[in-house]
Amino acid sequence: MGIIKAQDVSYQYIRRDEEDNIEDISVALDKVSLDVEKGQFICVLGHNGSGKSTFAKLLNALLTPSEGTIYVDGIDTSEEERVMEVRQKAGMVFQNPDNQIIASLVEEDVGFGPENIGVPTDEIWERVIRSLKAVGMWEYRDHSPNKLSGGQKQRVAIAGVMAMEPMCIIADEPTAMLDPVGRTEVIEALHQLNREKHVTVILITHYMEEVIGADRVFVMEKGKVALKGTPREVFSQVERLSELSLDVPQVTLLAHELKKSGLNIGDGILTREELVQALASLSS
Repeated sequence: MGIIKAQDVSYQYIRRDEEDNIEDISVALDKVSLDVEKGQFICVLGHNGSGKSTFAKLLNALLTPSEGTIYVDGIDTSEEERVMEVRQKAGMVFQNPDNQIIASLVEEDVGFGPENIGVPTDEIWERVIRSLKAVGMWEYRDHSPNKLSGGQKQRVAIAGVMAMEPMCIIADEPTAMLDPVGRTEVIEALHQLNREKHVTVILITHYMEEVIGADRVFVMEKGKVALKGTPREVFSQVERLSELSLDVPQVTLLAHELKKSGLNIGDGILTREELVQALASLSS
């Protein structure tokens, strides 16, 4: 079993009236099954309403499945007495960093999580140092979070999760409120943690460019997994992604259009360098 295993997971949002009668049932997830191996960088794609954010909350036990089971490092997330254990193994980074940052200094905010779970003081500060250095925010340790940019705040939020030493980080659209520079900073910080610390990362996103460096991609539609594979395998299916109201990276789309016009170019080109190489090979 991988670090994360979802087995026939469904989730329903139930709306009730003032007398607690059911008014409406909305199916957010419908029999989703997937495995995530330790150390992988996983991306979950989908447009608004596809179920990807609901899935993220289930992984962190913020929600529990209506049907099916989710295991985090072998722990059933629906076991109420083990919820804190699940959250120590699978930390969550939310879309808005202001929802996670509560202290008046960066270093105090990063140390809050470990303190909350009873980590000894000396070890807390060791974790704060390691985590801030890991995301490139050590020099801002004595700054007020309110004075930081959006990308810097999000990196502080990631450091706060890292200080709790999770095996897995679930990032639910962490770049949605950031400018392009901030998005680049945050995605690189997550990849660095994955490469150097072997932290499993599950990135929920709708930005295609953020997916390119992933090990595996899952595309969601109407609560189901519609596509899965490597980034190259998924982005080779341009028409299918279009049917799912999703784009592909601009360079992938350009390569696809060039191929349709008659050029002998392979499918699933992900970077400008790959496209240049493919075009150069045509004239050699």
